[in-house]
Amino acid sequence: MSQPTMAAGFAAAFLDYAVRQGAPRPALLAASGLAEADIADQDARVSVAAYQALIAAAMAATGDTALLLKHTLDSRLETMSIVGQIMHSAQSLAHAIGQLNRYLHLITELDVASAPERFELLDQDGAVWIVDHVAVSGPDYIMLEASFARFISEFRRSFPGATFALEMEVTYPPPPHAAEYPDLFQIPVRFNAARNALRIDPVWLSDASDFEPGHAYSFGIFSRHADGLLEALGRSDRLRDRIEAAILPNLHEGSLSMNKLARDLGMSRQTLYRRLKAEDETFAEIHDDLRRRMALDYLTARKVSVNETAYLLGFSEASSFVRAFKRWTGHSPTAYLDRGC
Repeated sequence: MSQPTMAAGFAAAFLDYAVRQGAPRPALLAASGLAEADIADQDARVSVAAYQALIAAAMAATGDTALLLKHTLDSRLETMSIVGQIMHSAQSLAHAIGQLNRYLHLITELDVASAPERFELLDQDGAVWIVDHVAVSGPDYIMLEASFARFISEFRRSFPGATFALEMEVTYPPPPHAAEYPDLFQIPVRFNAARNALRIDPVWLSDASDFEPGHAYSFGIFSRHADGLLEALGRSDRLRDRIEAAILPNLHEGSLSMNKLARDLGMSRQTLYRRLKAEDETFAEIHDDLRRRMALDYLTARKVSVNETAYLLGFSEASSFVRAFKRWTGHSPTAYLDRGC
């Protein structure tokens, strides 16, 4: 697999922040192997390794292990990535998280453990959690704490005075700057937990939340730009990602040809089956999961009806789509939307 990359906008913003905290700019660039030209365009790509080296050098120069966390809390996502503009144009929290999962590769390429999507919104007996399925170990915990800090900081700025985060649980042990967590996160944090999750106020799943109706025109502009970036990036060399990219434009056709898909991917049908087996995947599972995610995307955006969604996903009858949706979520499409999901 090629080296994971990420948006240059994050490296540029963090570099500027670290310099303001007293770190020497030339030394940070030298330590990361980056040049000014590499980070001049926020949509350009830099290696994740270079970004991590930049962070390590900045922490060493400032003596502050919470530097990335503080930068995340002090910065705005929309100034570093088009994904921020999309999130702020979303119509609900569920819609925003769906778009974040869809365009996550534009921010960074990280492994996700045992889940098709990185972020999952769960309602467990009235307790609402945002679960992060990213696989991190050792010093990489700083990427995880920054992801939760991003949710918290964006909501603090967009909805001042409103309660969003309630508590957090993380799989990593207390970091060197754990004593600063109460001031930075302002919520209880449980370390060495079984999962990485952020509990939020349930009001954000209801119509009573402060979420304003999405700006459809702006959302369309931003998402088209992001789609172009995704196409140029090629997302990753995972076979699953390549299959999804190949079948998405023809999802409405319902029955998809494996022979055509194999040709589109530049391999034989037998090779495609063999590679799927090696990655412990099946085409049926990939197709079904893509339909599920797109169904949630279409319906939570409330831009199309249930019947239109059924057509877009390639179901010959709306009743077949309703049965599939109940299998995916435990609810009919109408009941799912009535619950404010």
